[in-house]
Amino acid sequence: MMKVKIERIVDEALDIRSFRLVRSDGQPLDTYEPGAHVDLTGPTGVTRQYSLCSPPEDRRAYLVAVKKEAQSRGGSLALHEQVQEGMELEMGAPRNLFRLDPGAAEHVLFAAGIGVTPLLSMAYRLAESGQPYRLHYFARSAQYAAFTELLATQFADHVEFHYGVEPADLDGALSGCLAQAGSEAHVYTCGPAPFMNKVVEVAARSRADDAIHLEHFAADPAANSAPTGSFEVELASSGVVLQVPADASLVDVLQAHGCDIDTECREGICGTCIVEVLDGVPEHRDNCLSNKEKASNKQICACVSRALSARLVLDI
Repeated sequence: MMKVKIERIVDEALDIRSFRLVRSDGQPLDTYEPGAHVDLTGPTGVTRQYSLCSPPEDRRAYLVAVKKEAQSRGGSLALHEQVQEGMELEMGAPRNLFRLDPGAAEHVLFAAGIGVTPLLSMAYRLAESGQPYRLHYFARSAQYAAFTELLATQFADHVEFHYGVEPADLDGALSGCLAQAGSEAHVYTCGPAPFMNKVVEVAARSRADDAIHLEHFAADPAANSAPTGSFEVELASSGVVLQVPADASLVDVLQAHGCDIDTECREGICGTCIVEVLDGVPEHRDNCLSNKEKASNKQICACVSRALSARLVLDI
């Protein structure tokens, strides 16, 4: 974690504020790959993950945008109501689970609400590289859409706004957007879970799973509340076998036995606790690994996922 100073705060939309962050020591920040996020610790000590939406090559400052959530547990509410320009916060280095596919000939970006943030950084990179892309931004109305002036000017030829689309009409609207793109175009989406689920459903009718990319802001409560049993994990480096009880998480058992496993969200969305799997079949309950990564069964998100096989062998 490093100390960063809030250089500027801007109201970007109703209940959405952007925060321009610079290093407190005056040093330049690292460049990052579009789609990356950072851990940001607010004034209440709560750490949350926020997507970076500044130009990825700009080392002067990072930009994040935060939506004030009605059911905030101290993260977004504190950033909206307690911080001011000039205050210091703690921030982690960028991490990325939502990258542009370098082999894609064309890119179609679908954003809803605050989900525009990682896609904005992608738009910066795609515009700079000259790759074909289109950003479709869905929101209830213009007042709920962030960065509209920037998008309508700097990215005007590549952005289409969709306001007030009813849930019953979303399938048709998304189908129309995809019909404009080539069959080999990769699809990227971020926003509320129902929106992303519909994007994935519609996109899957015309393209493979590995051409569909998404990022979640929140865990799926249903996935993590399902009944589960105990299982064993073997640590490959030592041969030690540990029992993971039904009422304990894998990461808690590993940490209790001295394994150095970092955690942040503990909800399966940030990817901090991903561990390599050498043998066995994980029960994937996370929202950070892609469908292709889950199908390979070579990784597990240790904070929420469990095992379908009796034992997992981990590269620890």
